[in-house]
Amino acid sequence: MDNIRDQIRIAYTDEVINDKLASIVPRQVPYTRHFSQEEDFFLKLPESFPVPSYPIHHDVRNPVPSPEYLDGIRALVHHLAGLVPDVFQGLTYIFDPAEIQRPAFFCLNRYEETDYLYILRVDLQWRPREHALLQKGGNDLTSSYRSEKLYLEADFIPLESVIREEDGGIQGFRIRRSISQTWVGERGRGYFIQGIWIDGEITKFFTKLFLPRGKRLYPYYPFTCKHRAVCFAAADPGMEKRKEFIPLLHRSRLFLEPRIPVIEEALKNAAFSENLETFTALKEEIPDEWYRTWESINLRAYLNKDDMKEYQIEF
Repeated sequence: MDNIRDQIRIAYTDEVINDKLASIVPRQVPYTRHFSQEEDFFLKLPESFPVPSYPIHHDVRNPVPSPEYLDGIRALVHHLAGLVPDVFQGLTYIFDPAEIQRPAFFCLNRYEETDYLYILRVDLQWRPREHALLQKGGNDLTSSYRSEKLYLEADFIPLESVIREEDGGIQGFRIRRSISQTWVGERGRGYFIQGIWIDGEITKFFTKLFLPRGKRLYPYYPFTCKHRAVCFAAADPGMEKRKEFIPLLHRSRLFLEPRIPVIEEALKNAAFSENLETFTALKEEIPDEWYRTWESINLRAYLNKDDMKEYQIEF
């Protein structure tokens, strides 16, 4: 999968993996949803799964994965499809040569004449504190390990159009970009100069706008600024729950898009605060019934077995 300006192009997919995904039998599995101390989202599964070793290096110009890499991903999908079938049900695998440690899966959703791309990325990065080592890696191969924690990102992205081949096959997606620019300048001097982006501030603005006053879901921000678009981060990647998130993103995107220039202007000059005049003015326009969706969702902080703070999402 390749990000080209406002497009996401599909470089390669795999029939073996997709056949496995298509054969998934739906069933409910009792996993829980969490954030780590580093604010990474993960599912805690009822049993551990093995992550096989695979080649570390891949030329980003090569759209085709190596046989060794594919063997590892096939084995991984075989285990995960059995452990959490609803998470992978209805999805298609796509290889991203720039993100070999985060294999991607997608599906298309249409709602009120708008296409939304759902992308699930599984994070295979080795975490020494959390993963049980099976075989140590080296300069060419990753470590293999077991874990009951499945780290992932699950995002809905609005599309301008679906790019298709002559035979109707999907070649890529054109993102509906509504945010003009998230880079606002630089700070520092010489070797210490740093660019300043406001994606995080825009994400806070979007999320706080649609949450009830006083509601805290940190570190979960459902409404996000990604790909210079109004996106949605799913805190439950199960197939049935996914369907509920699309209308939330759709109505929020329609509200935000005509108002984004005002939001951008406010955040270019100040960090996000609920006291910003622009924020308080827009908050008054949100219908009260929009808040009810979030009344039953809470985050509970706790310490894990290593005394590290984690957060559990409770519905």
